[in-house]
Amino acid sequence: MATLLAVAAGVTAGRTALVFAAVLAGQASIGWSNDWLDADRDRAVARGDKPVVQGAVRPGQLRSAAIGAAALAVALSLALGVVPGVLLLLLVAGGWAYNAGLKRTWASVVGYVVGFGALPAGVVAAAPGTPAAPWWLVAAGAALGAAAHLANVAPDLEDDLATGVRGLPHRLGPRVSAFAGALLLGAASLALVLGPEGRPTSAGWAVLILAVPAVAVAALAGSPRFRRAAFPAILLLTVLDVVLLLAGGATLT
Repeated sequence: MATLLAVAAGVTAGRTALVFAAVLAGQASIGWSNDWLDADRDRAVARGDKPVVQGAVRPGQLRSAAIGAAALAVALSLALGVVPGVLLLLLVAGGWAYNAGLKRTWASVVGYVVGFGALPAGVVAAAPGTPAAPWWLVAAGAALGAAAHLANVAPDLEDDLATGVRGLPHRLGPRVSAFAGALLLGAASLALVLGPEGRPTSAGWAVLILAVPAVAVAALAGSPRFRRAAFPAILLLTVLDVVLLLAGGATLT
C-alpha cells in the first residue's frame, strides 16, 4: 500500500523503491520482534502457527533478525530525508512499543493510530518538495490503523487473556470492539470521499452507498451468530478504503 501510494503521489521511481524497502524492513522488524518477545506466551497457549513454537527458529535468532531489520529500516527511512524518514519510523516505533508491552494496556491502540496516520504522511513527504499530507489522508490512515488493531486482536482474545494481555479490545469486549472497528472503517471512507477539496466524484458517492450497509453488517462481527456474514463486509470496507486512499494520493500530484 505504501509503495502504490508513493506512485500515486508522484514520488520518483528511485525514491519509491526506497519507500518500499524502508517500509518492508520496518514491517519485518515488527513481525520478528513480536514472535521473539511473545515466544513464551505462544508456547504457553500452543500457537501451532508460530515457527518458534514449531521449533523452526529460536528466539535468539528472531531477536537478531528484528534488531537488524530495525537498524536497516532506520537507515533506509532517513535516506529519504529527515521529515519523511521520521514519519515512516513512527510506525516502526509504534509496532515495537506495542510488542514490548503497550499491548497489555488500555493505550494499546495508540501505536496503530499514530503509526498508520504517519505512514501516508511519510510517503507523501517523500515526493519532490516534501509536501505535507492533507488532514483527511492522515485521519483516514489513523482510522484504518485503529480498525486494524481491533480486528487483528479479535481471533486471539481468549489466548491473550489467558497469558495476561488486556489491551483496549480486551477491555471493550468482542461486541463493542466489532462495532467500533466497523465505525472506524466507515469514518475512513467518509474522510477519503468528503475530505478532498471540491465536490465528491460519482465513484466516491458510490463507495459511500456501498459502505453504509457494509458498516452495519461489519458491526455484527462480535456476535458468533453473525460473524461469518460480517467478515466479507469487513474485507469489502477495507478494500474500498485502501482504493480510496490510493485515489486520494493521486489527487495530490
